[in-house]
Amino acid sequence: MRQLPETDRDAIRLAQDPNFPRWLEQITATGGCAHPVHLSGSTTTLDGTTGETLHHYDTRTEPGERLLVRCRNRRATICPACSRLHAGDTYHLVRAGLLGGKNVPATVRHRPRLFVTLTAPSFGPVHRSGEACRPRRDGGTCEHARPLSCGAVHAPGAPVIGQPLCADCYDNSAHVLWHAHASKLWDRFVIDIRRRLASSVGLVQSRFADHARLSFARVAEYQKRAAVHVHAVVRLDGPGGADDEPPAWGTTEALAGAVHASARRVLVHTPYSPAVGELALRWGAQVDARPLRTTGDGPDDDAVAAYVAKYVTKGASETGVGTDHPLTTCDDIESAPVSEHVRTLMRACWRLGGLPEYAPLRLRDWTHTLGYRGHILTKSRAYSTTYAALRAERAHHMGHADMPDTVTERHWRYVGSGHTPGAALIAAGVAEDLVLARTAAREDVTVFGGAGDNS
Repeated sequence: MRQLPETDRDAIRLAQDPNFPRWLEQITATGGCAHPVHLSGSTTTLDGTTGETLHHYDTRTEPGERLLVRCRNRRATICPACSRLHAGDTYHLVRAGLLGGKNVPATVRHRPRLFVTLTAPSFGPVHRSGEACRPRRDGGTCEHARPLSCGAVHAPGAPVIGQPLCADCYDNSAHVLWHAHASKLWDRFVIDIRRRLASSVGLVQSRFADHARLSFARVAEYQKRAAVHVHAVVRLDGPGGADDEPPAWGTTEALAGAVHASARRVLVHTPYSPAVGELALRWGAQVDARPLRTTGDGPDDDAVAAYVAKYVTKGASETGVGTDHPLTTCDDIESAPVSEHVRTLMRACWRLGGLPEYAPLRLRDWTHTLGYRGHILTKSRAYSTTYAALRAERAHHMGHADMPDTVTERHWRYVGSGHTPGAALIAAGVAEDLVLARTAAREDVTVFGGAGDNS
């Protein structure tokens, strides 16, 4: 008789365990997390006045004497269940800064607000989709005897899109060094916007904070050519942030003008290297700053929030421009499942990372992201709520928050992570069932006209 695969045998073993119902409850509580963290320990809640024990929980009563909690990985390629939760939190975080809610006043929707897109500069011509790809009437070749034109009409998903016309002409060093300095370039960009707004009304930059505050939430996205570009919601408030109205001179037009001017002006210099020289890094020529309007004449606020949330959960391997895990040796580059263009950028990252002048950039540690070491999503403090606040609100809604006038003693330690093959199969099924249930609930709301829960 043919033996069952190991995964099926393990799943059957789990299902036959007397503790399976409680284990399944834990899996469901994690949303079907693909790589849960295993904890051992206890929590005791005491009356803050009398010291009486009100509640005690100990993992010694759990299956395997451990509690499973979410891994909270934002990447859909690592954990689809946790990435969906992270995307939902990101959506509410961005949306609150656009429309209010989550302790942000609804008046923010009437402030000057822009949806800004900043791109990386060109590091060499690459193939593109749409119309004829880089047609040239005079033809011609580069110094490596390769054509300077293409002329083909590439389909949107063609593998050649984003690949250099000539790999030897492409400036791989500038590409990875631009990535390594992109966060600093953004910081300079924000500072320059404040400076330009202040100078436009006769203020010195140091007094800008007395009159207005610039708030933002930004997300990084990899383009087909494996270069990061930035999407950001930028809002102008009064000096008190979201609770304060901006000054009369703080208009959408003034903000848009400052964004465009600053994007053209700011630059960051790399450390000098005998191998590369000193580079002056700038934003690309393509800059977009679209007003977000309450009249509907502009991008929809909900659509912008959903757009940002979608890109936060994308892993590097999903976009094809890197891997989701750091590379430990140069040999890892050769075995990475990426295009030759991305592999060449990884080699450049590793090579430059060995030079002492670039040591502070930690390029080898970030080879898997092609030198980019910023967070996928960053926001200013006053833009809206935080991930921590959203998690606390969810815990309170589920009855997991601390009660008032009590003292909670916690003693926990990490004892492992992940699933056995059979457990992974069951968890994936739980995650899929939960998605189907949420989808059905949304369809019921649409059909019967109920009000959804946006908490």
